[in-house]
Amino acid sequence: MKRRGMGILALAGMIAPGWLAADVVDSSANGFTLKETIDIQAPPQAIYAKIFRVGEWWSSAHTFSQDARNLSMEDKVGGCFCEKLPGGGGVKHMEMVNVSPAKAIVLHGALGPLQSLGATGSMRIQLTPADGGTKVEVTYAVGGYVAAGLNSWAAPVDGVLKSSSRA
Repeated sequence: MKRRGMGILALAGMIAPGWLAADVVDSSANGFTLKETIDIQAPPQAIYAKIFRVGEWWSSAHTFSQDARNLSMEDKVGGCFCEKLPGGGGVKHMEMVNVSPAKAIVLHGALGPLQSLGATGSMRIQLTPADGGTKVEVTYAVGGYVAAGLNSWAAPVDGVLKSSSRA
């Protein structure tokens, strides 16, 4: 069975088996919001640590370099969720703007093709102890300007985030 997850939540596929799917919470010409909530039978500290080992769980198919091992994520405010490219290039996917160990992470930036549009986003990952495990809630809110409207991007971004974990 293929395990999938939403962006950062793709790590849940490594910890908790099953299908993970983001929901398009809202969508308009000015932006959209995706949200996923899942309970994982692991402590918040373990999930938090796994998030920062992004190259272990992100799909290579959803990288510019086609190799998830080129991804890194720094566990500090101002830290980069970045990707090394062949020939010395690189991509800054998102930046850490709020880091509360084993509790919450907030990143700002635009993932994938959103980078070349007049759009940016905020992704919040909230970790809450629950029933011997952790409730993980990920919200990705994207806003900005695109001539055809950002609502046309909600479903495609949702699809990419759903399939970002390795099988």
